[in-house]
Amino acid sequence: MQNNKFLLPEEDGLRVRESGRWAREKLNYLERYIGIFETSMRNKWSSRNYIDLFSGPGKIRERKTGAISLGSPLIALTTKYPFTGYYFVDLNPDEIEALEKRISASQDASRVNIQVGDANTLIQSIVDEIPQSSLNLAFLDPEGIDLKWSTVETLASHQRIDLIIHYPQMGLSRSMPNSIDSKEQTKVDGFFGNQDWIPIFEKNRSGEEKYLHRKLMDHYKGRLCALGYKDVFRDDEVGIEPLMSTEDNAPLYRLLFASKHPLGNDFWRKITTKNPHGQRRLL
Repeated sequence: MQNNKFLLPEEDGLRVRESGRWAREKLNYLERYIGIFETSMRNKWSSRNYIDLFSGPGKIRERKTGAISLGSPLIALTTKYPFTGYYFVDLNPDEIEALEKRISASQDASRVNIQVGDANTLIQSIVDEIPQSSLNLAFLDPEGIDLKWSTVETLASHQRIDLIIHYPQMGLSRSMPNSIDSKEQTKVDGFFGNQDWIPIFEKNRSGEEKYLHRKLMDHYKGRLCALGYKDVFRDDEVGIEPLMSTEDNAPLYRLLFASKHPLGNDFWRKITTKNPHGQRRLL
């Protein structure tokens, strides 16, 4: 018998991922983007896929309050107008097992492809399965600095995959000083795709952290442009790169967006001009 709580933001006896309040704020942006994406595109594209490469178990628990929220895969699966296909990946088999049980309660479970493993390794096989004639959204949200640039490149080889990318500001700040002198490739190198971040870091490390990350994000965006993504440098709108902060207001991470079509960027601006509380965002 299926558990009717599996698809609701409630305790259901299965594994959850612990997090701070920032996770719900981040997922609010994702939920709103999926809403406008699917509402606008469902009658224009017969094939629309959602790709979540660091999916987790499907639910999160806020440490401070104990509140349960749907994680990114279940947000995408329970949206008003579902995608025609889903691809979920996570390295942790226990989290995938919990996600599979939850998805079993969905009438759209047959649309879902779930894999256990390193998303950076599996991504090519996933992209190979997705028709070039489809419209797609990829949510790239690891817990650490585990997204590799090579994965972004592989996704970009498809004609139409919009990207929502976790930019791990705090993680990079902590890792970069020790990564400079490493003789082996580091996670920072893997994230940026090369070591061109090093001169940027060395030139700006003594200044304010926000200016360092402004330069690093611009470097990252420049690489996205080279892959065919458009308008990534248009920062004229407030809040284009939403910042999630810790309980003590320390910068934690940002969400970067990339689309090869201007309409995708218009959607992103529309949902990021206001924060999850309905207030106009500050840069």
